[in-house]
Amino acid sequence: MKVLVLGGYGLIGSSIVRRLIADGHAVTGLGRSAAKGVRVSSQAKWVSADLTHLTKAADWADLVSDTDIVINAAGLLQNGLTDRVSTVQTDSICAVIDACKLAGIKKFIQISAPGVSEESSTEFYRSKAHADAYLKDSGLAYLIFRPGLVISPHAYGGTSLVRMLAAFPLVQPVTHANTLIQTVSVSDVANAVSMAVSETSLTGDFDLVAKDTLSLEAVILSFRSWLGFGQPIATLKLPVWLGNVVAVFADLSGWLGWRSALRSTAMKVLTDGVTGNAGTWRAASGEDLQSLDETLASIPSTAQERLYARGILVYPVLLIIFAMFWVVSGIIGFWQFEAAYSVIDASVPPVFGKLFVLGGSVADILIGLALLFRPWTQKAAIAAILLSLGYIVGSMVTSPHLWVDPLGPMVKVFPAIALGLAIAALTPSR
Repeated sequence: MKVLVLGGYGLIGSSIVRRLIADGHAVTGLGRSAAKGVRVSSQAKWVSADLTHLTKAADWADLVSDTDIVINAAGLLQNGLTDRVSTVQTDSICAVIDACKLAGIKKFIQISAPGVSEESSTEFYRSKAHADAYLKDSGLAYLIFRPGLVISPHAYGGTSLVRMLAAFPLVQPVTHANTLIQTVSVSDVANAVSMAVSETSLTGDFDLVAKDTLSLEAVILSFRSWLGFGQPIATLKLPVWLGNVVAVFADLSGWLGWRSALRSTAMKVLTDGVTGNAGTWRAASGEDLQSLDETLASIPSTAQERLYARGILVYPVLLIIFAMFWVVSGIIGFWQFEAAYSVIDASVPPVFGKLFVLGGSVADILIGLALLFRPWTQKAAIAAILLSLGYIVGSMVTSPHLWVDPLGPMVKVFPAIALGLAIAALTPSR
């Protein structure tokens, strides 16, 4: 079969791509960056396209013209800097469904979510529900899969959040502790899609969830044990309002390009729970999906897993401190301009000394702000390192006495360089 996978290098899409290639299908993956797709699987063909620009059937005509089956594994949790949920999850998907009808596509497979509703309070659920309904009314042969909390070797979104929470030292903080969760292994999702592609007569609407229903607290503690961090000395059940406060800041970060799993949509989903009917897929396939314990047992818990969990926990703290360090440094340079200028050696021409102070202050502030803007974070961290090295060299020329100052102002540049290296290395990419 010739298969087109939308969102082909995402958490679920990448597993689907690899499984279908292993099954012998000719797979084309679609995502914003074909280069990222090649890193996921060099055996697939990759197409660069942004779903926000594919909102008419004509936009999809060439993409689906030589395809047997289309799989939609693309999705967005919430609006952000470059993210438009309804455009991606409704407008674009309805357009590709129309294009599939015109092209005579054999089957359309939609990855949705359990509990979606057109009356939902979240745009994520409403937009998924609109696309699901449109697909059902399209006349195409279809399957709709609704995975629960997807557990994968690749950390992203909810599974990244659970890893992060499980890495807290000594105690285990958790909000929405009693929320009911049903998990599913990403390999089980890929297996279900594989069966749907191979068995042309299989159609319908199926929840993909393990039969066991767990509390969010139990899920996090299972991950904590799997990671090898041991049981906490206490579990801190934080109030829901505190989670909502965190969500406000996470929402703001979304407009700076950060796709935090702590945004308000995620908190709303946690409030409602992530559950489905495990019997629907069991009746169709004759198979039970893996439990959380079985899923975790199939994924090696390595030193890399523990390092990632700890790194993603401290990363926001490192980034905020580093960004504020540069912004405040620049502000102080303006505020205490004369004092800053006075430390420069008198042999340096005044015009160059003043430019050094003013230019440094402007650069400091710009780097600090750029660090908070997700598309520029790594570049800004590297710029901070280079500017710090420039300050070291510049101080040797203009202010050599600072190297023997009792407070050691120049010596403290080296920890700032180390922090910049940590930010550049830890900045997550999908």
